This record gives sequence, structure tokens and C-alpha cells, in this order.
Amino acid sequence: AALFMMVATYLIHHAATGDLSPARVLQNVNHQLCSRNPEEMFVTVWLGVLEISTGIIKAANAGHEYPALKKTGESFELVKDPHGLVLGGLDGARYKEYELQLTPGSKLFVYTDGLMEARNPENEMFGKERVLDALHSIEEGTIQEILDTVRDRVLEFNGDAPQFDDLTMLGIQYNGNIS
Repeated sequence: AALFMMVATYLIHHAATGDLSPARVLQNVNHQLCSRNPEEMFVTVWLGVLEISTGIIKAANAGHEYPALKKTGESFELVKDPHGLVLGGLDGARYKEYELQLTPGSKLFVYTDGLMEARNPENEMFGKERVLDALHSIEEGTIQEILDTVRDRVLEFNGDAPQFDDLTMLGIQYNGNIS
């Protein structure tokens, strides 16, 4: 699984350095993964490209969790973006591209399914509501404070329950076009 993820990461990086849209990057990488995937492994991906001068993110989703966006002066909300099939799932799958408009002060939080699916000793999942509660509790904080708070909340929730999936988070704050 780790080797498959490493190959997928390399292919995405390589394809994204060209002049392709996020949807086309995912389509090309999906084709490459499907052509050499006898184990039928897959990976979820949310791919976004931020144009710093405009604050526009062009994005596409291959079976990944919904990103959370905090627009300036508002609260974090999940972006119910169009989901495509996981990469490696079916050759020829198509991905839909969409745009997010960031304004100075906007924050974006992207995470793996290991966050929502983290379990406590009673086998309850952390879930969407706890993710949003954690984000709302610190949404005026720095990106580092947001990441630390969500991590601390999920670790407290987990207690000593074993975890079976990775927990990866990424946060960005758009500060505008600073020339």
C-alpha cells in the first residue's frame, strides 16, 4: 500500500507540473494506475491549484473527503464538491473540475478519511460533526492552531483505541496577492 501511494504521489506530481487542469491530472493518473494495478488498489485524492493573484482554486475530487472552507467573516462549512471515483478504481473514469473563490482571510482545511473514521474505545467514529465542532472552536486561530486543535480533539476522542488508518490534515490561509 505504501509503495502504491508513493507511485500515485509521483504520478500526480509529474502530471501536475504540466499545463493540465486538476480534472485532467486525475484522469491521466487514474489511467496510469489502472493500467498497472493487478492488486486493484486505489487512492483518494483532492487536488487543488491556487492562483495566488486571484484567490481562485481550481479543484477536482477523486473520492476524497469534502474539504472545509471558512470564507472571510464566516464559519467553516464542508464544500459538497462533485466526487469522482477513486484513482485506480476504473480506467476511463472522468473527474469534474470546480472553483473555489478565496478572499483575504479565507481558510481551507483538507484531511484524509482517517480523521472522520477515527474510533474511540466504544467503537464510535469521530465523524463530521466532531470535525466541524473542532474547526468552529478555533476558526479565528492560526492554521497551526487549527491543525493542533483538531489533532488534540481526535487524540482525546480516541483514548487508547487502536487506529487502522492514517490521519493527515492540511490547512491553508489565503492572505491575498501580496506583491
